[in-house]
Amino acid sequence: MIASIRGVVAEIGLDRCVVETGGVGVLVHTTPAALAGLRRGSEGMLHTELVVREDSMTLYGFDSVEARRLFLKVQTVSGVGPRLALAILATLEPNELIRALGTGDVKSLTRVPGVGKRTAERMVLELKDKVGPIAGDSGDATAEVTPTAPAGTEVAEALEGLGFSAAEAEKTAAAVLASDPGLGAAEALRLALKSLGKR
Repeated sequence: MIASIRGVVAEIGLDRCVVETGGVGVLVHTTPAALAGLRRGSEGMLHTELVVREDSMTLYGFDSVEARRLFLKVQTVSGVGPRLALAILATLEPNELIRALGTGDVKSLTRVPGVGKRTAERMVLELKDKVGPIAGDSGDATAEVTPTAPAGTEVAEALEGLGFSAAEAEKTAAAVLASDPGLGAAEALRLALKSLGKR
């Protein structure tokens, strides 16, 4: 397992980055909160989890060991795979997720795109007593991620990366940015995920 990666951040998107280490550019899928702590051209470090499938090897990165632990923990619930687990941590900060699971807050869990009432109830039932308090912050979620393309395109691409159709991703991204053109890309993605979670 690749437990962490450190190197120069070559690229930053809304749900991924490229970290150059040992002469190799490694693509890491991650959350807006984790990306907020990275700067293009500077050294960065992420705690990682490598997910191996028959047709792919995907590296997921997090800004804390606790976030990585939650990423693994939620996947023990039937029907929750890596993509959905990443969407959960992109929508809910680790503290929010632990609070929702601990208090049985199904409503907060169903804000996550792809998490319906049944899945949320199953998550609460199976994880309520298995997640403990986390030590420290998950990072500064208010910091801006520097986009590499117009915000609308970046948000749409990030949503597609999380499993939404191109049409749905573009429509939602456009609607969120139309409601507040001054939104930063990371905040626009967070609002888009919340909007899709209400459908």
